[in-house]
Formats: sequence, C-alpha cells, structure tokens
Amino acid sequence: MDSNIQLVKSVLRYTYGIVPIVAGLDKFTNLLTDWSQYVSSGLSDMIPLEAGSFMMVVGVIEIVAGVLVLLKPKIGALIVMGWLTAIAVVLVLSGNYVDVAVRDLVMAVGAFSLAKLYQIEPA
Repeated sequence: MDSNIQLVKSVLRYTYGIVPIVAGLDKFTNLLTDWSQYVSSGLSDMIPLEAGSFMMVVGVIEIVAGVLVLLKPKIGALIVMGWLTAIAVVLVLSGNYVDVAVRDLVMAVGAFSLAKLYQIEPA
C-alpha cells in the first residue's frame, strides 16, 4: 500500500510541477496556443498591460508555482489548486471557455489531492 501511495505522490508531484512550468514557458512563445485569446475584453480593460504582456506575467507565476510543487509539494500543490480555481472563476465569469474552466477545476481537485497526500505522515 505504501508503495502505491508513493507512486501516486510522485506522479502527481511531477505532473503538477512540470505542466505549470511548461505552460508558463509557453506564455513567452505561444507554441501551444495563442494565450492572449484567454484574456476577456473585460479583464483586458481592467489591466494596465496588453494581453500578451499580461500572459507573460501569468507565465512567470505558473513557472514559480510549478517549481514550488517540485520543491515543496505540500504548499506548492495548494498554490496550484488556488491558481487553477482562480483561472476557472475568471473564465466562467467571462462566459468564455467554460470547458477549459471545468477542466481547470478538475485539475484543481487533483492538486488538492496531492497536497493532502503530502500531509499523511509516513507509517
């Protein structure tokens, strides 16, 4: 049982560490997608940056969050959970990309699960 728990912890740790880092780096290259399309016009009107520049700031935050998951998974996973939830709320409020919002909420549950696994004391 302990080896299964360790395996799940490792898989989730690397998933929630590497994926935010890759997504964050892609905010600078837009190889996976044009990230600025996810900035709603309402949000764009409120921020003092152009959508592309704003997404680069988002990218830095995602890179830091991913590194935190790799180094300090108990706290890093909670940060990623909060970040994913915040993204989902913004997307739902904008009325766009609701499918992505649902996916992000599911991923937030996984990040929460990772944080809880790291709170289990080893036997």
